[in-house]
Amino acid sequence: MGQNTALPFEDRTDFEDADRGMIGALEPCVVKDADGRVVWNNDAFGFLRGEAPDTANPSLWRQSQLCARHGLYEVADGVYQVRGLDISNMTLVEGRRGVIVIDPLVSTETAAAALSLYRRHRGGRPVTGVIYTHSHIDHFGGVEGVVSDEVPILAPEGFLEHAVVENVYAGTAMLRRSTYHAGTSLEAGPRGLIGTGLGQTGSTGTVSLLPPTVDITHTGQEETLDGVRIVFQSTPDTEAPSEMNFLFPERRALCMAENATHNLHNILTLRGAVVRDARIWSRYLNQAITLFAADADVAFASHHWPTWGRDRIVRFLGQQRDLYAYLHDQTLRMLNQGWTGSEIAERMQLPPALERAWHARGYYGSVSHNAKAIYQRYLGWFDGNPAHLWQHPPVEAAKRYVECMGGVDAVVSRARSYADAGDLRFAAELLNHAVFAEPERGEAKELLADVYQRLGFGAENGTWRNFYLTGAQELRHGPGAGATPVSAAGMAAALTVEQLFDSVAIRVNGPRAWDQTLTIDWSFTDEKRTWRMTLSNGALVHWPDPAPGDADLALTLSRPQLLGLLAGKGMDGIQTSGDPATLQRLLGLLDQPDLDFAIVTP
Repeated sequence: MGQNTALPFEDRTDFEDADRGMIGALEPCVVKDADGRVVWNNDAFGFLRGEAPDTANPSLWRQSQLCARHGLYEVADGVYQVRGLDISNMTLVEGRRGVIVIDPLVSTETAAAALSLYRRHRGGRPVTGVIYTHSHIDHFGGVEGVVSDEVPILAPEGFLEHAVVENVYAGTAMLRRSTYHAGTSLEAGPRGLIGTGLGQTGSTGTVSLLPPTVDITHTGQEETLDGVRIVFQSTPDTEAPSEMNFLFPERRALCMAENATHNLHNILTLRGAVVRDARIWSRYLNQAITLFAADADVAFASHHWPTWGRDRIVRFLGQQRDLYAYLHDQTLRMLNQGWTGSEIAERMQLPPALERAWHARGYYGSVSHNAKAIYQRYLGWFDGNPAHLWQHPPVEAAKRYVECMGGVDAVVSRARSYADAGDLRFAAELLNHAVFAEPERGEAKELLADVYQRLGFGAENGTWRNFYLTGAQELRHGPGAGATPVSAAGMAAALTVEQLFDSVAIRVNGPRAWDQTLTIDWSFTDEKRTWRMTLSNGALVHWPDPAPGDADLALTLSRPQLLGLLAGKGMDGIQTSGDPATLQRLLGLLDQPDLDFAIVTP
């Protein structure tokens, strides 16, 4: 994680590419919501114009300087990007009548600001189509900030399912961890947030989701939007479970989605996700070279800055391909020699050419946690050692470790010695046991916060830095300090009935529901379909088109009324037959998610 003195800091090519095609910027680069709350402030990163201080890894500082550049840029004839108005880029492709929007950022507010900046310089073209490159929230959440009328929305097959699985089913835990991942509660500055490596951080405005109207199902599929021909490459299970690259042949412009960006990406993000397939990721990158490189003069992505020139595109994509192939194959080689995930992570070393390539550096993903993720994909959480099969959970394990080591005072003293000697990793491990064994001990918490801060200041990886510094902040001030992470609640309107019922089922408190049984029929007037829901043995299951039979309660309603009911707006306009108390019994068994659950304390 430390600074590599062999890195070519004299190479300014990335800075030239990041500034190329600059047209204009948003001044000030601050975006507010309807209530005047700031949801994006890129000006807060103005401090990055200076030299790297001793509180930041110089390599990460350089990456953040690049990511903080903002404005409207021309990428190719008729192709523009707005960068630096969110963690992701919004790309705009001009057609016959209007403009196609690719990846409308995280929030409706930042997306609207990006479109306004484009129109200020390119005229008031209407949005005639939208493309979601993949199923992560920073590539669709702002869609209602750019479209109000019905337009074609293209997305890879499976997009809606995977967007919901990540942002709704596991949404609360993932959003809580994203506070650490993106550093949203940290103050921007040399001692706090300087970026994530992939971008600066995510906006915190209103999230929306409009379902796709056209699925991209296979490589070679061609579609025409507003007179613009697009050739697609389907790339499932790469950076997202549902993702695609595509070429604009007449513009000779290649969109690589998030499959090839200017850093080592994640096989498994620290905020949590489905483990990705490094092997297939590498193969799709090679396929992109063979399919598109001869017909492209520029390659751009949903993050960072473009790469121009066929030879440079081939070299860039080839090194990215080799990066994921090497990590995958070497992890498997060592795995099959008996090394565990953590051991492989310590032994893994990239080839010199990749080690020195700026776009292969671990600013967002890291060699360490990616090797562990590849191990997890093949062998899971268990390393085969029986001692690790049935370990105590953190608090109970910590109490026993601390007892063995002579109590919290002895642990803190020993940890301080390791910290003073520069072994911050083991000092953190010892102090974590002390905090989990006796969380009220202020000395242990403060020393652990100091160790986390020192680890953060030295980290080259942006998300590692954010995790360490957010952990230090919460040890000192408690959960919930600082900014609130973006909410996925605005996605509910796009969910299918099945997905809405799934989101209810995962909130059932199983033990409280063990002895409860109920059956509810839901008849939807706008979908002309009935669903049956049953609760037994603590499990809430549901299916469409049930056989006729008695239900404890039958409801006749529309899908918007279901959304209102789940949002706590009551039963207005909903017809009922049977025992209305059945619904109240069900709702009384649902847990409320906790957006501020503890992470660095018990």
